[in-house]
Amino acid sequence: MTQSLEKRVIRKLTRRIVPFIMLLYFIAYLDRVNIGFAALSMNEDIGLTAAAFGFAAGVFFIGYFLFEVPSNLILHRAGARVWIARIMFTWGIISGATAFVQGPISLYVLRFLLGAAEAGFFPGIILYLSYWFPARHRAGVTAFFMAAVPISIAIGSPISGALLTMDGILGLHGWQWLFLVEAAPAVLLTGAVLTYLTDRPENAKWLDDEEREWLVAEMKAEEADVTQEHGTESALRALANPWVLSLALVYFGTSAGLYTVGIWSPQIIAQHGVGPFATGIINAVPPIFAVVAMVLWSRHSDRTGERNWHVVFACLFAAAGLVLAAFTSTLMLAVVALILVSAGVSSSKPPLWSIPTQFLTGAAAATGIAAINSIGNLGGFAGPFVIGWLRETTGSFQAGLLAVAATLAFSAALILLLAEIRKRQSNMPDYRAEDASKMGAGAN
Repeated sequence: MTQSLEKRVIRKLTRRIVPFIMLLYFIAYLDRVNIGFAALSMNEDIGLTAAAFGFAAGVFFIGYFLFEVPSNLILHRAGARVWIARIMFTWGIISGATAFVQGPISLYVLRFLLGAAEAGFFPGIILYLSYWFPARHRAGVTAFFMAAVPISIAIGSPISGALLTMDGILGLHGWQWLFLVEAAPAVLLTGAVLTYLTDRPENAKWLDDEEREWLVAEMKAEEADVTQEHGTESALRALANPWVLSLALVYFGTSAGLYTVGIWSPQIIAQHGVGPFATGIINAVPPIFAVVAMVLWSRHSDRTGERNWHVVFACLFAAAGLVLAAFTSTLMLAVVALILVSAGVSSSKPPLWSIPTQFLTGAAAATGIAAINSIGNLGGFAGPFVIGWLRETTGSFQAGLLAVAATLAFSAALILLLAEIRKRQSNMPDYRAEDASKMGAGAN
């Protein structure tokens, strides 16, 4: 009876929550990386060099880094519904305002403000999922949520390419139309967030009494187990947790890879002589493979209970794709390389994100998740910036792509090191991810 009830509740939660948060993340990611398509014509219009563009694309993550932890703590206290609505409204306004930049400085300012406005959205959703889904279901659900990233590229790329062809309509450049049109959904969906999201299982009127009681009891029992094993860790102490900081470094490499693809792939494709709309169509191919790989890989991780090697192999897969991209000279091989990178970085993230909430709860979870995301996402600054700087210095993408490949290899090596440390600490013959909830024990 309990097993049947669990399946019914998880099915209902998945149908109610996951498609909606995927839609929100779809819009968020599109507004983060559409600057990559805008660059095809914007850079010349406002006088951006390759290095300046790389900095503009990456400075988003400086604002993101500075405001991530406080934003997630506010979400934990104020509730996801109100705070996510606030995040969406402000990022939509700022993203739309990017259409009116006049030069590098104004672009830098608005990209920084966009990062500050969006800070807390992604870790807030990860925290939100930890309120609703038991840990044994979380990697699979996280994978569906994060599938919004490759889906955003797959659907958004042709749209962005088409918007660039609107050059001259109402006196605006195509890249200005791109920012205005793609920012509108974030503002328009603010009201839907306020009316549709439910903060906690206790408030879920769309569950029947039996379902709600089971879910509330299950989540309280899970939190009690974590608290009993590790104690109650403060938000401030979570920031100094060495496992949190280590996972942030792992996430740094995956973010460098993700945003290298998200921001620079249109220009990597366009250098082979294709136009904006064709670039959009071609750029939609790699994320289609990434969606399939991410879902299958995360399900395998949930089924086997293993996390570390799932992160390691995915990171190495992506690194191999970047190396191939660095040395290829044909469009076909470039697309194959981008498929490898997209599938690898996308597949690495759900297993990685299944770890923190297994050893942190409450305010510590809010802080720890935000810290991992904010510090790790500095890779989203480093990757695009290094690519732009090295491209301007060397005249090609090769050195930059190899540098980002090295960060992904570092992430893989660090995960293996953490596993070995844990193995020695616990004298276990093998480190499996279902025991990842014990990761924080050495830090307490």
